[in-house]
Amino acid sequence: MISGIRTTLLVLAAIGTAGAAFAQEETDNRVAAEADWGVFVSSDPMECLAVSRPEEMLNTRDGEVVEVRRGETRLFVFYRPGANVNGQVAFTGGYPFAGNSTVEMDVDGTKYELFVEGEWAWPAPEDDATIVAAMKAGSKAVLAGRSGRGTNTQDTFSLIGFTAAVEEAARRCN
Repeated sequence: MISGIRTTLLVLAAIGTAGAAFAQEETDNRVAAEADWGVFVSSDPMECLAVSRPEEMLNTRDGEVVEVRRGETRLFVFYRPGANVNGQVAFTGGYPFAGNSTVEMDVDGTKYELFVEGEWAWPAPEDDATIVAAMKAGSKAVLAGRSGRGTNTQDTFSLIGFTAAVEEAARRCN
C-alpha cells in the first residue's frame, strides 16, 4: 500500500486549498487556460495546479446506464512548494468512493491504481511522475471507480493542453 499517513496528509493539505481555488474558476485564481486544462494559483499557502473536467461521464449500475447526482468531478496535478508537493496527481469523482476500493486510471491503454479516501483518489507517490509523463504523451485518461452506493463510474478526460498546463503550474510554483 502507499506510505499511508505521510501521503494522506500531503494530499489532503494540497486538496484543501485547490478545491476552493477551482470552485472560484471565474475569479483571479485562474491564471491560464490550455485547451481542455486550466491553471490555478493561490498564494496562502502557495499552490499551483493544472485541472480539467471530464469530457464524458458514464454511470452504470448492474450493467445499466443510470442517472446519478454527482458533485464536482476533476482531475488535478498539484504543486505546493511549502509542503514539498511537486506534481501530485489527484482525482475527485464527485461522490464518496466505496470503502476499500480503488480507482483505475487508464492513460491510452496503460493502467494505474489510485487509492481512495472519501471523494478523493491518488496514486502512490512513486507513481506520480510516471503518470504525469504518460499524460503528457497521451491523448486521454479514463478513470473508473465505484461509489459507496454501488454505482460504477467512468470519466474520460481529454489530455489536449495537459503538457502546457502542467508545465505552467510547475513553473509558477518553482
